Amino acid sequence: MFRELETQRCLLRPFKDKDLTIFTAYRDNPNVARYQSWTNFSYAEALALYQGMQEQGFGLAGIWYQIAIADRHTDKLLGDLALCLVGPDMAEVGFTIDPLHQGRGYGREGLNALLGYLFDTRGHLTVRAVTDVRNLASIRLLESVGFKQQGQARQVIFKGEPAQEYLYGCNRWAWLAAAR
Repeated sequence: MFRELETQRCLLRPFKDKDLTIFTAYRDNPNVARYQSWTNFSYAEALALYQGMQEQGFGLAGIWYQIAIADRHTDKLLGDLALCLVGPDMAEVGFTIDPLHQGRGYGREGLNALLGYLFDTRGHLTVRAVTDVRNLASIRLLESVGFKQQGQARQVIFKGEPAQEYLYGCNRWAWLAAAR
């Protein structure tokens, strides 16, 4: 089980069944889904994802795990972080913030806390992320916490269409430098 992490305004925690309605609503939003692997997202899919996380537990290599970003005082879901432990010293992350809460720094606050956990507690050396080249908000967020673009954009087929994506990487030193 993922242990809770607190920030000034947020609580990073495992999902609760009470989160699923909000989780479904923002994931089903076409503007949110635009750069994500899904197109539509139903309550049944949210429930299946939640139940799968309950069954598999946290920390298995190669398995994606969603971490809730909740308001520290009200426990209301604000968004989520995705985490995949790629190997003993590498992880991959993603993030989705409810449009009702975008632009307020919750993504940065949550991602910073997760990076601290990965670098300082788990001892990871590198964390990577992938984003569509058109997703400027995600690019700004990644770069604000120390991620650096790794090489040129790569050509991919995304949702049946040609697209380009950037691979980003971050190590502990870049993350610490960005925090200054």
